[in-house]
Amino acid sequence: MEELPIISATTNSTRIKKPDWLRVKLPIGESYKHVRGLVDTHKLHTICESGNCPNMGECWGEGTATFMILGNVCTRSCGFCAVTTGRPAPVDWDEPQRVAEAIHLMKVKHAVITSVDRDELKDGGSIIWYNTIKAVKALNPTTTLETLIPDFRGITEQIQRIINAAPEVVSHNMETVESITRKVRVQAKYRRSLEVLKILKLGGMRTKTGLMLGIGETKEEVIQTMHDLRTVDCNVLTLGQYLQPTAKHLPVRRFVHPDEFAELKEIGYQIGFDYVESGPLVRSSYHSEKHVLNGYGRARWQAEKENK
Repeated sequence: MEELPIISATTNSTRIKKPDWLRVKLPIGESYKHVRGLVDTHKLHTICESGNCPNMGECWGEGTATFMILGNVCTRSCGFCAVTTGRPAPVDWDEPQRVAEAIHLMKVKHAVITSVDRDELKDGGSIIWYNTIKAVKALNPTTTLETLIPDFRGITEQIQRIINAAPEVVSHNMETVESITRKVRVQAKYRRSLEVLKILKLGGMRTKTGLMLGIGETKEEVIQTMHDLRTVDCNVLTLGQYLQPTAKHLPVRRFVHPDEFAELKEIGYQIGFDYVESGPLVRSSYHSEKHVLNGYGRARWQAEKENK
């Protein structure tokens, strides 16, 4: 299969050369075309497209996709994100049923749903979130579901709607370390995101988060963030390389070597995460069907250690 090279990042006059380990497979094949057709027919949005995900070809080729509800225009302007910032369209109350029907037609065993931030809405979009989860479960009773949610400005009532809908996994991404959160996630707060994960855990959810590396953090800060996440009993962690989507976004400060990703994965398991997904092209929903399984990642890690 052909591979699509990642564009090298630039920081002012300094050009960072793309390393050899960063290669993205071009989206081809009948399964990819099938998913492409369903997304277009049902007028759905996917973070795969809006976020320029490097794994879109692989995941769509396997017949899976991450659906993005509440439109494709975000009220926030994060420095890393390729999703359009602006004034969103009115809420589409028929969207939950369309998402449920698309998942049914795709016959997926595990689905991921995410959304833009809708800070202009009184409920933050949480009612559509609740309706979508319920619609998906009603039409697809055997499908497991991960929800990658915004922070809902830390409002407990809105977060509680997600808990009440009871998806198998609830993910909220920290994205980066505390020292550069304001620069990377302009309208977000590091401690507020930790609190969101804490509220979800206290509500009985299996929780998950993700970090981008190479955006200006140090390895020591990443490890400290991992410890912070364990204080709120976060179950699943994903670590991936930040890739600059356009020249207007934050530059890549460094390309993290696969060996460092492997080292961080080891540390993650040592400090108590149940599942750690760590690698240059890892994104939050990559291999997410495995993140549902309690103890699966840790058991594999322990087996690998014993076999060495």
